[in-house]
Amino acid sequence: MKIHDWSTGPYPARVRIALAEKNLQSRVRFVSVNLYKGEHKKPEFLAKNYSGTLPVLELDDGTYLAECTAITEYLDALDGPPTLTGRTPLEKGAIHMMSKRAELELLDAISVYFHHATPGLGPDVEIYQNAEWGLRQRDKALRGMHYFDGILKRQPFVAGEAFSMADITVIGGLIFAGLVDVPVPAECEALQAWYARMQQRPSVKNRVTMSDRAEAPVEDRFV
Repeated sequence: MKIHDWSTGPYPARVRIALAEKNLQSRVRFVSVNLYKGEHKKPEFLAKNYSGTLPVLELDDGTYLAECTAITEYLDALDGPPTLTGRTPLEKGAIHMMSKRAELELLDAISVYFHHATPGLGPDVEIYQNAEWGLRQRDKALRGMHYFDGILKRQPFVAGEAFSMADITVIGGLIFAGLVDVPVPAECEALQAWYARMQQRPSVKNRVTMSDRAEAPVEDRFV
């Protein structure tokens, strides 16, 4: 299998963490797609993923899977029992609900802020920007942080008692927030403590070096 991604990207981080949690790193080869050069918007990449987003999983038979949730579902079912997407109907429902909320209320909101209210990927890629909309989404992400803080005051993980895809999605959001200098509010102590624990997981700590790629240039950290 191949993973088309960008090693420091918050969305690729979700799939890299899932790969490590399932111990599947040895079964994939990483193909770097340069976001700052707009390679993800070129016709040759759009033929792989209509949405022009990363990451993309390419299977040996030439099938392409895009979208982090879909790729994680595939990986979780590929080898052994599912550990990230739930085993029972209730577990599956709760994990998907919380992962979707993490996308809407945190990760995607930070992404909109990055692309609209900061220089983003640069003028060659950011064809249209709306700073007001970007700042509104930043504020939405901060509200999302308070929401997840409340959740983590009551339970050890985002979707309940075990680490799951929902946790990975929130981690992706907080990785992105850190890169664009949107810190977790000081009063969100439960979320801060949870994130500190998550950063100690090998799957999270080693996500960038997983592809054995040289450390990205300084400007690449803002992706």
